[in-house]
Amino acid sequence: MRIDILTLFPDYFASPFAVSMMKRAVEKGLVSFHIHNIRDFGKGKRRQVDDVPYGGGAGLVMMADVLLNAYENVPRTKGHRSFLLSPRGKRFSQAMARDLASCSHLILIAGHYEGVDQRFLDITGIEELSLGDFVLTGGEPAAAAIVDAVVRLIPGVLGNEESVENESFSLPLLEHDHYTMPREFMGKKVPKVLFSGDHAKIEQWRQRNSLMRTLRNRPDLLPLLPPDFFDDK
Repeated sequence: MRIDILTLFPDYFASPFAVSMMKRAVEKGLVSFHIHNIRDFGKGKRRQVDDVPYGGGAGLVMMADVLLNAYENVPRTKGHRSFLLSPRGKRFSQAMARDLASCSHLILIAGHYEGVDQRFLDITGIEELSLGDFVLTGGEPAAAAIVDAVVRLIPGVLGNEESVENESFSLPLLEHDHYTMPREFMGKKVPKVLFSGDHAKIEQWRQRNSLMRTLRNRPDLLPLLPPDFFDDK
């Protein structure tokens, strides 16, 4: 997969994409990152990229022509998907991450300031995408998080593909509790079933634990489960 990111702060991505799983994905040739500085296409000596909004109001708005020039400078392959990171966009989800993981080319634009001139979106038809129901200073953290969620689903990136299937939101359910050595810590013991060797009972415990964790923290997910999920629970 090729991933292009347009941003006003290219240095932001130096660390996230140079460590851990992202670094290994690049070394394996499974993904390549290309960071573009929007300010390179700014106007005048100061490389202006924004201006005050028509109609008044607080903040500055990124200019449509500057963004369009930056976007058109990015090589676009057949079947690419392009998104502007924005708090008013469609909310990103695990299902969307799975869908995007099958793409060969992803382009993300990190919005900033008060917003983006709507004409850029109207002309390009680019979709708006939100990380969640909160506002960030800019789109850079959202872009990094979305890239992480997508890249880890590309076949070959993770060492254990089974772990992807058992993660939170895969069902959709929150992931079950995890334990490791020692068996007892500060009076807290690992549930006996987990070292019983009975894989059927272990799986049953994990599913029930996932249900309880979801009921407690994210009950809104339960209606999304298939109707027959509770038949044997």
